[in-house]
Parts: sequence; structure tokens; C-alpha cells
Amino acid sequence: MIPLYDVLTQEQVQRIHDEAMKILGTIGIDFEYDPAVECFREHGFRVNGHQVFFTEKQVMDALATCPKSFTLQARDPKKNLTCEDGSFILTPSYGPPFVYDGVTGERRVTTFEDYKNVIKLVQMSQNVNSTGGNVVEPSDIPDAIRHLMMMDAHIKLSDKNCMGSARGAECARDSCEIAAIMFGGKEAIRKTPVLNTLINSITPLKYDARMAGACMVHAEYGQSCMVSSLVMSGSTGPITMVETMAVQTAETLAGIVLTQLVNPGAPVIMGTTSGPADMATMALSHGNPENALYVAATAQLGRFYGVPVRGGGANNDGILSDAQAGYESMMALMATGVSGVAFVLHAAGIMHYYNAFSYEKFVIDDEICGMVKKFMKGYDFDEDMFIFDDVEEVGSGGHYLYQESTLEYMNEFRRPILSSRADWEAWKNKGGKSTAEVARDKWQKMLADYEEPVMDPAMAEEVNAYISKRCEELVGETPDLIK
Repeated sequence: MIPLYDVLTQEQVQRIHDEAMKILGTIGIDFEYDPAVECFREHGFRVNGHQVFFTEKQVMDALATCPKSFTLQARDPKKNLTCEDGSFILTPSYGPPFVYDGVTGERRVTTFEDYKNVIKLVQMSQNVNSTGGNVVEPSDIPDAIRHLMMMDAHIKLSDKNCMGSARGAECARDSCEIAAIMFGGKEAIRKTPVLNTLINSITPLKYDARMAGACMVHAEYGQSCMVSSLVMSGSTGPITMVETMAVQTAETLAGIVLTQLVNPGAPVIMGTTSGPADMATMALSHGNPENALYVAATAQLGRFYGVPVRGGGANNDGILSDAQAGYESMMALMATGVSGVAFVLHAAGIMHYYNAFSYEKFVIDDEICGMVKKFMKGYDFDEDMFIFDDVEEVGSGGHYLYQESTLEYMNEFRRPILSSRADWEAWKNKGGKSTAEVARDKWQKMLADYEEPVMDPAMAEEVNAYISKRCEELVGETPDLIK
């Protein structure tokens, strides 16, 4: 691995920490969830109504119980993931309500069919190694059972690791109970977590009942909570970048502390999705260097606190899968990789500052992910790679096409999955297609070639029974489950 890139000095990291402690100690964090407030009160935190105040010692004592590294289980054990500084776990989009056609820019609302398709594409990907969570918002599924249908899709259509639900305490408990069925019971998943769940603060300085409840349940079951903050600099947060980082840090630390009060040693990830508000439109902007700088600084703060970090993704402000979306996503993913981020949401398929998913963009981002991973791997300094004898044999003015080493080591160079290296004539003879058009052909072929991974029938039956029972309780009927 290449050395990590730091954007802050240690003195600057300390200054942001000090500012965050000032915010936590004098302003506090509003928790709109009575069990969370009571938990803080029982552990000696100063509470005023729903406002909770933190001392530096209380924060640092809680952080001392957080693991620096942990494993996330997958249905295929070969696809288990180690989550730690620099592990660069990649997941697809999270939460977009629209699908954009990457070639034409036309849009439509997302469906459960799209949801299943994204998971299938991740299963086929060589680079995206977790199916993630709410990959798109399936608008055609009743909200009350949406989390159950999401879990059904994740565990049956892919054997990679997935995320749990953050839609409140009840949905979180369903996710954990299904995970326990899949992975040997509650004690087994407490020892080695299965789920990593996105817990978002509400900037400025608040957690609602849904997020706080989900956070406490996942921590209780020993599952990972990815506590994240989205500060819109100049809108929901302060305009300056350093104060944005302080507010973000205060919010995420408050959530992390809560997990450790519920279950000391529960795995956590510190997250950022912060970016500037565009002062012309007041929309969140993510295709910019400021977002990349927020990610890089958060990675350093994670190392300061001893916890893994979530950040980055193929962030962009584009509508088409075009040059803008490409160069913004490459900047964001490269900064994420070289900064040492552990877990990456939105690594493939996200468009237009989290508003949409694009099938074409998924394939383009899959290519970018592979390129960034290759760069991060760096050089192979094995002694066998120094082939002086070949250099001596070829001498001046020759070539290496027929050297045995050329054939033996040619796989050191990454082969593209999308990019064209053909000459003009060959490109024209294949239809003269744009990258987005080639990506459209690629994702359609991926879905056509997809094969569902085998699942133990007895396990599938037990999962079906649980989901069917819960659907009956919540909406009075059971929708068609994936067979």
C-alpha cells in the first residue's frame, strides 16, 4: 500500500478536537429519543431536557473501548471484510429516489426491481465488495415493510456483506434478528458482526428518535454503527471549513459515545458526508475539492481517535454520465483511497449530489474503483520483479515482446473493464459509441449473465418464515419473497 496522504498537521488535528470538545461541553447535542437521554443520564452525563453535554474525559473514555479493527461477515466467508484504517471497503449508492439515464438524462422514480438489479450488479463486480444498504429507495414497497424486503434482497441475491436498517429501533431489531438466523445466532453475531448500519446526525447538533433508536439497537446486538454527519457549510453548518469539521466531529463523537454506553466494545465507524452549500443555488455540492478535503481530514481524526472512518464515494454533481461526473468522481474516490478511509458508501452509481442512481454510472465507477485500488496497491518490490538479466539480454534498441518475463508478469498491469484502447478505425467499426453507451451495454450484459448464489434451503425457509410473520404483523399480508 502507498503511504497515506495527510492534509492536516497534528497540531491542526488537535485544534479541531479542542473545538469539538468546546461544542460538546457548552452547547451539547439534542437527542430526541428518551431512552438515549436516560442512558446518558445513568452514566453521569449532564442533561438538560433532551440536551446532553459531554466532558472530554467522558468522550475519550468511551473511545478507548472502541475496536480499531473488526471483521464484517459475508454469506461466503471468503468475502468477509476487515474494517480498519485504509481497508477501502466499497459499496454502491445509498438512498437515491431517482434513476437517471446516463446517456439521455431522463429520470424516473426508483423501484424494487432497481433495488434488486443494483445488488445483482454488485455481486458481479470485481471491485465493489459490499452490497451496502438502502441502495436505492424502492418507492413501490410499503414503507412499513421496506426494510424487510431490502434485507430479503441483500441476503438472497448476493453472498457479499450487507448493511442493516437505520429506520428506527424496530426495523434495526428486525435486521439483527435476520442476521442472527443467517450467521449462527445472537451470540455469534455479537462476537463477529454482520451488519454495518448508517446512523446519521441531523445537523446542526441533533439526533432524531429514528437514528438514536437504531443506533442503540445495533450497538446492543454488537453490530457496527457507522455514525456520520452531513454538514452543509454555509447552510446547515458554519461557512468556514475548520468550524464545519468541528461541528461534524462533535456530532459523530456524540453518537459513537452512545454506542459504547450501550455496549462497550461495539464496533463503530466515524463518518463524513459534509460538503459546501452552493451559494448560488443553496444545493449541496459534492463534486468539489472541499468535499475531498473533509474526507481526508476525517480520516486523520479517525486515526487520532483510534476508530475506522467512512467517507467519500464517487461523489459528483452531474446529471449525465459524462465528463463532469467522471472527473468529479475520480477526484473524490482517489482522495478517499489515499487518505486511508475504511468504508466507502456511494462508490458506484451515485449521481447529482445523492439524488439519483445511474446504471451507466455504476459501470463507469466500477472502472474508477479498480483504477484507484491499483494506484493504492503501489509497486511490487519483490526481488523477482527486478529483471536485470532481461535488460542485459535485450540491450540497446531491442524490444521485450518475446521475453519470458513479459508473459509471466504481464498481469501486473490492470486490464480495464470499460475503457477503450482501440485505434480510431476499430472504435468506429464497433459503432463509435461514447463511454456512457458502452457502459449501458455492459450493465445490461452483467444482468443477463447474473447467477443467483446458492443458499441453504433450510436457512432460506427460516428467513422466509421470519419475514412473512413480520410482514403480516405490519401490513396484514406477505409480498412475494425472492425464491
